[in-house]
Amino acid sequence: MTQQQLLALLLALSAALHLGCAAAFVAWREGARPGAALLIGGSTAGAAGSLYLTAVSAYR
Repeated sequence: MTQQQLLALLLALSAALHLGCAAAFVAWREGARPGAALLIGGSTAGAAGSLYLTAVSAYR
């Protein structure tokens, strides 16, 4: 794995984690139960990570 690939993977992980935490926090503040908020955050993180990695692979 090259350094550029590693940095792209770390960027994808960081962006997905930040988006997932923000989505979970917003859902929780809007009245969702903590379990539901975690599921929303996890779904968002998974979707963001897959979209980012799909875009990176399509660019190559």
